[in-house]
Amino acid sequence: MAELHNLKKIKGKPRKRRGRGASSGVGGTSGRGHKGAGARAGKKISPWFEGGQTPLYRRLPKRGFHSPSPVDYEVVNVKELNKFEDGTVVNEELLRTSGLVKRKNPIKILGDGELTKKLTVEGLKVSTSAKEKVEARGGKVQ
Repeated sequence: MAELHNLKKIKGKPRKRRGRGASSGVGGTSGRGHKGAGARAGKKISPWFEGGQTPLYRRLPKRGFHSPSPVDYEVVNVKELNKFEDGTVVNEELLRTSGLVKRKNPIKILGDGELTKKLTVEGLKVSTSAKEKVEARGGKVQ
């Protein structure tokens, strides 16, 4: 057990004690320079701060188009519709009660995967590829 009379010496260089007089070599400003944020206690500047220079994110041009009112769709793929029976009318209510859609956003059916059932899709947004797959199986998109 470590007690005061039998403590082992810590290996390595002892930390430099700053601000202990002029003759210590690190008195006065204690290595912090004169004034400015770095000289103050609690100095916190963000990693992207560039010392007052115009920051990178403002120097670079804006690219692309960002819609001011984007629509976030709930996506249901065609392969997920195989869980319904032949001849089923697929609408918003059915998708929400079956658990395929959980959030309140508008729904869009996309054409990923294969469809094996004849379905009627009603009152939903449908991609071109999904429409082709539904109609290829003899179903309808209304």
